[in-house]
Amino acid sequence: MGRVIPVLYEDNHLLVIDKPAGLSTMGDEQDGAWTVHRWACDYLREKYGKPGRVYVGIVHRLDRLTSGVMVLARTSKAAARLSDQFRRESASNQAGESVPEKVYLAVIRGRMEPPQGELRDWLVKSERRQRMEVVRRSSRVPEGAVEAVSEYRSVRVGRDRSGDKFQLLQVELRTGRKHQIRVQFGDRGHPIDRDVKYSGDGQAGLWRGDSDRGIGLHAWRLSLDHPTTKTRMSWQAPIPNEWEVRYPFLRPWP
Repeated sequence: MGRVIPVLYEDNHLLVIDKPAGLSTMGDEQDGAWTVHRWACDYLREKYGKPGRVYVGIVHRLDRLTSGVMVLARTSKAAARLSDQFRRESASNQAGESVPEKVYLAVIRGRMEPPQGELRDWLVKSERRQRMEVVRRSSRVPEGAVEAVSEYRSVRVGRDRSGDKFQLLQVELRTGRKHQIRVQFGDRGHPIDRDVKYSGDGQAGLWRGDSDRGIGLHAWRLSLDHPTTKTRMSWQAPIPNEWEVRYPFLRPWP
């Protein structure tokens, strides 16, 4: 199958994986590029001896440079019900509705103060810069802007061998916006480690020429309602091996 991706859970309706950094969710698979979708199709076809095409529904995405828990649908009915949950996550009114709970671990540069709190911003896409940006509070909220809400708390602060300070945060998303964590912390001067796109200085500690190692962002835990049984389920992805090498000064992990 070309790549080995850990499977965290599997039944007739779901396939939950621990996505490695450097792998896109979808893309131009006709060119032979490996994606989560292509891998999952090959995995199910080989495991169950299915001839021809295999259905895999993409119901949410992780950035290419982000690792961690990702859920895929094995049937169209499961895909529709899961997609509805993720749509509700981004709605302005979630009262009384069950939505996915997404918790990330983020390694930021510097130290965020206060050590815990809520980030609430309006985000808009900059077509010129091809990235999401925070709307300045003094500006009128432009058409198409979306509200982004994240809660964070500090887990640990440490320094690498060169003396640079890093902070490990646990971040829970209250909304699901594109690049939400990356843009919110980058805008406050504490970019995700190795995140060139939102670092402000174009550096962010990136390992040049080796971006497939990813950035300091890991989808650690995901909880949602099973699409058929309605049972609340939760999965957690272990800390990436790359983090063990890169951030030994932030251990022990949560």
